[in-house]
Amino acid sequence: MAEPLGTGGGIVSWVENLRSTLAQFVSTEERIGISAAIVTLALGLALYLAPRVVSRAATELHKRVLEHPRVPDAVHDVAWMFPATVLVRTLQLTIFLGVGLSLLLLWGYDAAAITVAAIIAAALPNVAKLVTTVLLLAGAFVGTNVLEDRLESYANSVDHINAHQQGIVFRVLQVVVLLAVGMATLTVWQFEIGGLLVGAGFLGIVVGMAARQTLGSLIAGFVLMFSRPFELGDWVEIDDAEGIVTDITIINTRLSNADGETVVFPNDRVTNAKITNRTKRNRLRLRLNVGIDYEADIKHAEEVAKDALTDLQFVESVPEPQVMPTTFGDSSIGLQVLFWITNPSAPRRMRAQAEVLRSIKSAFDHEGIKIPYPQRELLAREEASGFKIRGEGPKTEPMESQSASSPSND
Repeated sequence: MAEPLGTGGGIVSWVENLRSTLAQFVSTEERIGISAAIVTLALGLALYLAPRVVSRAATELHKRVLEHPRVPDAVHDVAWMFPATVLVRTLQLTIFLGVGLSLLLLWGYDAAAITVAAIIAAALPNVAKLVTTVLLLAGAFVGTNVLEDRLESYANSVDHINAHQQGIVFRVLQVVVLLAVGMATLTVWQFEIGGLLVGAGFLGIVVGMAARQTLGSLIAGFVLMFSRPFELGDWVEIDDAEGIVTDITIINTRLSNADGETVVFPNDRVTNAKITNRTKRNRLRLRLNVGIDYEADIKHAEEVAKDALTDLQFVESVPEPQVMPTTFGDSSIGLQVLFWITNPSAPRRMRAQAEVLRSIKSAFDHEGIKIPYPQRELLAREEASGFKIRGEGPKTEPMESQSASSPSND
C-alpha cells in the first residue's frame, strides 16, 4: 500500500496503526460506544476548541509580532490573505476527515478508508504547493511595499533623486521582485525552468525585432532618468511644443500646454530633440519690443520705460529691468525692454507681458512720447525740380505776348 501512495506513506502508516488499535473492538456495543465517543470528541474539538485556539493565536500574533515597531506596515496589509475563518475551517475539516477515517476502520470498511487516505495523500503535496504559492505572493506584496517605503524615505532625505527617478527605480525593483517570486513559484510547481528560459530568449529576440521603437523609448526613458533635463511640473519646450510636464514614464513623456491639450512625446524623440527648460532656475527673462518716433529723445524714452516697470506685480526688481535701443526701423527707433519673472509658467508670462505693455503705453502717453504707426515719407531729389503731375504739359506764354514779339509783315 505504501508504494502507490508515494509521499503519503506517513498517512498510510497512520491508517494501519489506527486499524490495529480499533480492531480490538469487535462487538457491536463497543463499536457504537467508541463511535459516539469519537463523534462527541470531534464535535467538541471542531466547534469549541478550534475557533478559540485560532482566535487566541491571532491575538497573540498581533500583540507580540504585528504591533512591534520594527515590523513594517506592509505586513498588516496582507492580513486579508490569511483570514481566521479559513484557518478555523481548515482545522475543522482536518478533524472531520480524521473522524471519518476512524469510523470507516472501526466498522470494517478498510478498503474505503485506504482509498480516502490515498486521495488525501495525493492532495497533500498540491495543498502544500498552494500554501507555499500564497506565502510567496504575500512575501512579494510585503517586499514591494517595504521597498517603496524605504525608497521614498531615502529620496526624501537626499536631493539628487527626483520623483521621476524614484518612480523608475521602484518599478525596476518591483519587476525584479515579481520575477524572483515567479521563478520560485515555477520551481515549487516543478516546471522545467531551463526550457522556459530558452523559449523566453527566443521570444525576446522576436519581440525586440518587432518593437524596436518601443525598446528605444524604453532605453531613452532610463537615459532621461539619469540625465534629468526636466522634472514633473517643469515648464519646458520640446521641439515646437511647450507645456507643463505632467507625466514621465519609461516609454513616453506627457506635456499639458496652455490650451489644455495633452502632448505625448516618445522618449526616444525627447532625447534627440532640443529641450528648453524655462523653470530650471525658477526665474525667466522676458523681452518686449516697442518703437518710438525718430524725433523723440531716446534717453528720456529709456528712462520713462524703465520707470514704468517699477512696482509691478509680476516684474521682479532684482535683477532690475533694462531698456536699450536696438534697431533703426522703417518708422521708429526700436527699444527692447528686458525684465525678469519668478515661478515662470505660460499664464504668468502672458500676464507679465500684458502688465508691462499697459504700463509702458500709459507712461509714453503721459510724457507725450509717440509710438508711430508704420509710415513712408516721399521726397523729391533737388535736381528733379520738384514733382510733376502726370498729364501736365510744358508751360507756354500768352498769345498776346507772342504776337507782340513777332515781327510785322509790313
